[in-house]
Amino acid sequence: MQGLVYKSTGSWYLVQGAEGEFWDARIKGKMKIDEDISSTNPIAVGDTVLFDAENESTKTGIITDVKDRHNYMVRVSPHNKNQKHIIAANIDMALLVTSIADPRTSTGFIDRFLITAEAYHIPAIIVVNKMDLLKKKHEEVLRHWQEIYGRAGYDVYPVAAKDKATLEALETKLVNKTTLFSGHSGVGKSTLINQFIPGLSIKTQVVSGWSGKGQHTTTFAEMFDLPEGGRIIDTPGVKEFGLIDFEKEELSQYFPEMRAAMSNCKFNNCLHINEPGCAVKQAVVDKRISEDRYVSYVAILDSIEKKW
Repeated sequence: MQGLVYKSTGSWYLVQGAEGEFWDARIKGKMKIDEDISSTNPIAVGDTVLFDAENESTKTGIITDVKDRHNYMVRVSPHNKNQKHIIAANIDMALLVTSIADPRTSTGFIDRFLITAEAYHIPAIIVVNKMDLLKKKHEEVLRHWQEIYGRAGYDVYPVAAKDKATLEALETKLVNKTTLFSGHSGVGKSTLINQFIPGLSIKTQVVSGWSGKGQHTTTFAEMFDLPEGGRIIDTPGVKEFGLIDFEKEELSQYFPEMRAAMSNCKFNNCLHINEPGCAVKQAVVDKRISEDRYVSYVAILDSIEKKW
């Protein structure tokens, strides 16, 4: 039988069958040995799998194969920095939920998420939640984010999760797409999803008062059907978005505004740091590329270990 993975708990998977019924399935032991799997999780939410019924009455099965993915998105494994963890597979859009305050999302975190989406050819959008909590001093930050990310080609949606009027444009964007939701713990990701899927009631938790940081509420990735068509993949809140398998020479390709300028660089292997005739640095001087984004690029470049 063929099915679609809706939830992963690490050892068991919730799989929807062809008739819409759900099965609890585990991986066939031999499959772990036979398959050349370089990630910590051989199967991810969004995967199409083949499985055999183990017990019809309890709807349990054994997964025997994973169909080819048309894309997937990874991050550094939370358990091993040298391994990658597949967040989800077969995604139409990657959505990053951020907040300017309570807690604050850093632009470095946003940029790492965006370049990962670019690397795996997944369109990305930014949602700035908790607009109802913003003070006057935060409004300039919002305008700055809208400018730098808008100039880079990304849509930025300012919303208040419990104000339905602010969600209308975003809700329309989600229809008939499989969208990955990611973000720090405490940014209101679960509250947003509860608004889009009434009656779902994903557990939410307030931000810790003493630390200003969110508490983890989603333990495993899980997919939900949208009432108007499409799906949302909810993922555990992350503190950092670690990059893996990135080369220094290719990093600038994943900044759309740099990608547009770099063909005019004097050298083909330009890293846009100290090289003469660099069109990217000139675009920064001319304010066609945000200085903040360039600074972020340099910081990420420095963090990538050179592979020999």
